[in-house]
Amino acid sequence: MKKPETDANLQSMQVGSIMRKVKSRAWKKQRYFRLQDDCATIWYKSKKAGNAHSTFSISDVEAVREGHQSEVLLSIADEFPPDRCFTLVFRGRRGNLDLVAESAEEAQSWVKGMRKLIENLENMNERERLDQWISDWFKKADKNGDGRMNFKEVQDLLKMMNVDMNEHHALRLFTMADKSQSGTLEDDEFVLFYKMLTQREEVLRIFQDYSSDGQTLSCRDLEEFLREGQLKQDHVQQHSMELIEQYEPSDTAKMRQAMTIDGFQMYLLSPEGSIFNPAMLEQHQDMSQPLSHYFISSSHNTYLMGDQIRGHSSVEAYIRYKHTYTHKHIHISTSQYPVILSIENHCSVEQQGTMAQHLTRILGDKLLRNALEGKGSDLPSPEVSNLQISLTLACCVCVSIQKSKQGLSKELSDCVVYCKSVHFNSFKHSRIHSKFYEISSFAESKAKKHMKDAGAEFVHHNVRQLTRIYPNGIRTDSSNFNPQEMWSAGCQIVALNFQTAGMEMDLNDGLFTQNGCCGYVLKPAFMRSLEKRFDPEHPEIRDGYRPVTLTIKVISGQQLPKVNLKEGSIVDPLVRVEIHGVPKDQARQETRHIDNNGFNPMWHETLTFTIHVPELALVRFVVEDYDKTTKNDFIGQYTLPFSSLQQGYRHIHLLSKDGTSIPPSSLFVHIRIKEGT
Repeated sequence: MKKPETDANLQSMQVGSIMRKVKSRAWKKQRYFRLQDDCATIWYKSKKAGNAHSTFSISDVEAVREGHQSEVLLSIADEFPPDRCFTLVFRGRRGNLDLVAESAEEAQSWVKGMRKLIENLENMNERERLDQWISDWFKKADKNGDGRMNFKEVQDLLKMMNVDMNEHHALRLFTMADKSQSGTLEDDEFVLFYKMLTQREEVLRIFQDYSSDGQTLSCRDLEEFLREGQLKQDHVQQHSMELIEQYEPSDTAKMRQAMTIDGFQMYLLSPEGSIFNPAMLEQHQDMSQPLSHYFISSSHNTYLMGDQIRGHSSVEAYIRYKHTYTHKHIHISTSQYPVILSIENHCSVEQQGTMAQHLTRILGDKLLRNALEGKGSDLPSPEVSNLQISLTLACCVCVSIQKSKQGLSKELSDCVVYCKSVHFNSFKHSRIHSKFYEISSFAESKAKKHMKDAGAEFVHHNVRQLTRIYPNGIRTDSSNFNPQEMWSAGCQIVALNFQTAGMEMDLNDGLFTQNGCCGYVLKPAFMRSLEKRFDPEHPEIRDGYRPVTLTIKVISGQQLPKVNLKEGSIVDPLVRVEIHGVPKDQARQETRHIDNNGFNPMWHETLTFTIHVPELALVRFVVEDYDKTTKNDFIGQYTLPFSSLQQGYRHIHLLSKDGTSIPPSSLFVHIRIKEGT
């Protein structure tokens, strides 16, 4: 990591602190924590552990919470004041690290210092990220810690990096990089070795195809690349100059308004060169429509950390499940749009009154208690709810309450405004009798039956009414159903077990990454009109039917992670592309596998799909380690809405099974979208 400017908090962290690591009320042990000189790693050890120590990277930490903001720290609140306590929240599903400092001042040094380091990491440019990655590999390979690498250490490094290279070729690269002829590689020599190792022949070939002189891309060369390679038509002259200014590292080339191969590769690896259109990551959709016109990110039995029967119940689950996206996820405490709380009520009438008191006392004016003005015949919009409520726990949420067998208390009933839970009879009955503020809940199997029997009516019903879908009761293992089927019928609240990683959660994360990760995605126009008819089983029977052809050329992969930790094991990767949408669009194709190359596998294979309802389609890229005798091992994946695809040469920055990033692992592809089949 590029070392930050001198900072008192970071200096204090580098000196180190003795703090209590807390796992429970009974387990509180002292550990010595220190920020290493690279400002990228935290080192810690027990006083009694001899030389044994542990480390974690700053990049593993997603957030820092101050005070008693975890169940563990709340349990010891009577022993230690909040100003000495803080929690490090890790990415993915790794447990929190709860710490108690010796003083409030020391806690503040760590809280402020960690936040600064996280911010620095998030603001790194591509060159700095590459430097950090190189530095990380150097430290892993330098086993004896002498600041240099001999050839044996380099050979071990190649295995760690998933590179199957014969000894002769590896020695040739090593010798070329060893400019000092010392038989070892030091800082700059290792950087040279790494660059020779990671030279991208396929990127160089594209660069040279568009370069007039074979050395650089002039502004005119870059314009041609943007038009032909990236399939862009608008403002290409202005855009080419902006790209040079932003990504070209050579001042000499910049002065000539030209781009070198280094700048070209940095552009392709940047967010602008990503397959996900950056404009779609921002909040860009109309948020003034009724709640029933949006897909709403929803979790099922959110309090569970594991399966439905033995799973530990914890408020921590509500906090942790916002950390599953690569991009910033939906923050219950900071989202500007309303949250719907669905309460399954098994309490006595007396206890319901107590529950109502807790809701009103804890949520206060965040709880919507009265209908919003001017919304007499329609559900409010996320935007209007926000203006009225100011924060998120807009239980216009919320509160949706299913009656207990003992009846519903008036106090609890008064907490419900817009989401009155009602039994579903039939679509015909709902058309005649249902009120706009009523919501029906369906188990997944019941919802599938309605889709099969009356798909178009289900879509029509969901124009005006909210529908909640939840997993079948037999899913005691907290497995998930495919949410795409439900979205294809216009169902808004499709509740998944967020604690269970897999394809279903990948689809959920992929859909809700767009529109600022606010938890609301506007449904397509044909699913928001009572006058229009859409049947997911027969998508061709609708106004504005325009199928498209999606062509994906899978070119190469970069630095894929090892999945089998056995020494000498190297992956045999293949790429599968899946289309998830209406039944007619469900499809998957895959490349051949590449033997023993997880470092820079080359496929150059073209996959073609016809998509009938692109507005509802999600595209999922999966990389697996091929095994001819057993099931393939998962390596990484990336899922995004079809509408967020960028055409042209793009990198796909892969995610782990639990949805966290695994830099610098990526795929390099070319995307082309054409109207018609």
